[in-house]
Amino acid sequence: MAGLALGYYARQCGVPATIYEAQERPGGLCVTFEHDGFLFDSGAHRFHDKDPGITRDVQRLLGEDLRVVDRPSMIFDDGRLMNFPFRLTDVLWHLGPRALARDALDMAAGRLAGRRPEPESFAGLAVRRYGRTLAERFLLNYSRKLWGLPCESLSARVSGGRLNGLDLRQFLLHTILGRRRDRRNADGKFYYPTRGIGMLTDALAQGFGRDAIRTGIEVTRLCHDNTRIRAVVVEGQGQVAVDEVASTLPVERLLAMMDPPPAKGILELARKLTHRDLILVALFLRRESVTSAATVYFPDPSFAFTRVTEPRNRSAAMSPPGHTSLVAEIPCDSGEPLWSADDADLAGLVRRPLEQIGWIREGELLGSQVVRLRRAYPVLSLDLESSMGAILRYLGGFENLTLAGRSGRFEYGWIHDMLRHGKDVVASCVADRLGPEADVA
Repeated sequence: MAGLALGYYARQCGVPATIYEAQERPGGLCVTFEHDGFLFDSGAHRFHDKDPGITRDVQRLLGEDLRVVDRPSMIFDDGRLMNFPFRLTDVLWHLGPRALARDALDMAAGRLAGRRPEPESFAGLAVRRYGRTLAERFLLNYSRKLWGLPCESLSARVSGGRLNGLDLRQFLLHTILGRRRDRRNADGKFYYPTRGIGMLTDALAQGFGRDAIRTGIEVTRLCHDNTRIRAVVVEGQGQVAVDEVASTLPVERLLAMMDPPPAKGILELARKLTHRDLILVALFLRRESVTSAATVYFPDPSFAFTRVTEPRNRSAAMSPPGHTSLVAEIPCDSGEPLWSADDADLAGLVRRPLEQIGWIREGELLGSQVVRLRRAYPVLSLDLESSMGAILRYLGGFENLTLAGRSGRFEYGWIHDMLRHGKDVVASCVADRLGPEADVA
């Protein structure tokens, strides 16, 4: 998404550019898959209206195919679906009045300690901001499954700003005091293309020009003089001279391609960077609907998956009439046996617990599809904070190199963040060429 955004805005400004994409199709981790008339995305993607300028750009790109969806997220807890953000009846049912009062006191104590520095670990941040009861039950178990590390070892930055919907203050204002919930922190209203998030990446690719996207071709080296990237070595083409380079490659791969190579210490730091891989298991059902939720989260460790989406709740076009699908996400590492497990076994790993909770009934399952996604999430562990600082200082020494995207920058962001970054990078290039008053429309 970030690379396509850079290309799209470059074309809009008349800046010549070429995208080299190692996969056979553009889009990276923002694509839509098709199976026998069913559509499903490579994750629980949605577009939030948090940057008005970017929203207008996306509306121009997709027109009537971009629609507003108002579907809640939910948490599956103790056999029930719990609204997210929370409602009073849900919290009282799941926690009880004593636990709720105790958690409110925990959060109040955290706010009274607000002058203290923010906790460095995700565990510390979650407990301080939302109280121990809520944090342990709904955040820490979930995050442990997602990242494969204890939450005490994760940087607070893994939250990526995604904790706002669990803010107990918002819950109290909305449910007890009767105030209107802050919609900026709600998770239920978003934009979505009629036929999946792949429509957005396709529109960006079309707007950039598919003739300028070289798919199935890898860049293997970046030749530099320690201040500028002078050329890239492209598979099957040899050296290609460059003026500016934007990389969305995982940063550790980018460092391994530098010619001459970085200092040994930088390469050693790069080898410590890790990503979490993701297995998607899509189950296709002869059934009108299973839930009313856009996404359901499963913090309980007894479930192998972290969340399940029902694509037709984003758009009816994602399933044939009278049918629906469920897409479960199983985080793991590619070296684990789970990654190389048989597709049928993985489908059973998802199907059986969903049958037990009544989401799939006998005779409804029509088929399944398994998709494996490498490097879906950069793992922001506490011990890598200093490593990334040194790596970014090294790469920042190249005046014509920009890092883009989640893996390229080793950080988290939303779709609108990826588009904004692409637009701003192009604006900076145009300003360098035409002067600071130049504008990117």
